[in-house]
Amino acid sequence: MKYDGIVIGGGPAGMMAAITAARRGSRVLLLERNGRLGKKLLITGKGRCNLTNDCTSQEVLRNVPRNGRFLFSVMTAFPPEETKTFFESRGCPLKTERGNRVFPVSDRAQSVLSCLEKELRGNHVFIGNERVKRILTENGHITGVDVGKTQYNADWVILATGGVSYPATGSTGDGYTLAQTLGHTIVPPEGNLVPLECTGEDCPDMQGLSLRNVGVRLFDNRGKILYQDFGELLFTHFGVSGPTVLSASCHLKGEGCRLVLDLKPALDEGKLDSRILRDLDTYRNRSMENALTDLLPRSMIPVILRRLQIHPELQANGLTKQKRRELVSLLKNFSLDISGKRPVAEAIITSGGIKVSEIDPKTMESKLVSGLYFAGEVIDCDAYTGGFNLQIAWATGFASGKSASEKSANPG
Repeated sequence: MKYDGIVIGGGPAGMMAAITAARRGSRVLLLERNGRLGKKLLITGKGRCNLTNDCTSQEVLRNVPRNGRFLFSVMTAFPPEETKTFFESRGCPLKTERGNRVFPVSDRAQSVLSCLEKELRGNHVFIGNERVKRILTENGHITGVDVGKTQYNADWVILATGGVSYPATGSTGDGYTLAQTLGHTIVPPEGNLVPLECTGEDCPDMQGLSLRNVGVRLFDNRGKILYQDFGELLFTHFGVSGPTVLSASCHLKGEGCRLVLDLKPALDEGKLDSRILRDLDTYRNRSMENALTDLLPRSMIPVILRRLQIHPELQANGLTKQKRRELVSLLKNFSLDISGKRPVAEAIITSGGIKVSEIDPKTMESKLVSGLYFAGEVIDCDAYTGGFNLQIAWATGFASGKSASEKSANPG
């Protein structure tokens, strides 16, 4: 069968690409290996779908630590405001929450997926549940795809297969193999926006403890700050997680990295020392493990005392000035040694993918194969949490779909 174009991958970028091309008159086939579209989309934002961030295109790019400059043209053409308009004008009302995160009013990712599926039907996009084995070319031009028993002919192909995070949703790296076969370079993929593993027993001993307002700094083995943030953090049986940690994971480099927490960021060392003095005076006849309950979560107190080599039963009025100073320093600089990232299967996003220097940044077309386009996570671009990664998907999907449809209209 002959189509103008074929989109491989039915995630956010693929659906946006197919809709955009079909709206411009192209006869489009969307191929998704899963039994349904948008499987990964349904679990984003804990099932609520943080579909973009209510900010400017420049602010989006500031939240893209890898290859943000490459996205300048597509993000300018399709900024967050366009994403919001796209969904709200199609019956999916949105709301903005803390951190400018944008969600559907329904708090259900299904609302976003239903909106996209309605657009696919309304624009007569053909949908097939098949896995592409090969992308077909002739003399450096796209001619179609091979799905095993069948070949579909087309003038262009958009590769939007995602990365390797959450493999249960179908993101198993197929796109990398397909692109590599056509001569593209693959930057080795690894998990990003992923929890971090820590050495020692401190994190397991505080498992389940969530801190809402904590300062986070990531240092390399030379003591250079790689990343700093402020916000939520969660201690787990393996190490740490939470929004600040997920973003920090994007900057982890090599071995010997440390995460240093400021447990009392609202107080400088002088004010913190005064606060501790008041608590020690108030609870002067109590043990240290009870004297710190106003200052720290209960599950953290044994860890703090152990690090300072202070016996839990020591009376508060017996704490020396030196130990008090050490306590202040520890609360402002609580260090955790990072042993590595959690497996890529636990990552929210993939870092790595199709090398951006081999892609036209305005059209998302391959510089190596005429009629081959890329969209979404398969490209070597990734961002922090907050709706920025989905915004990349919408913007690259729109750009590739628009550019590909123009190739149908002007095949020369």
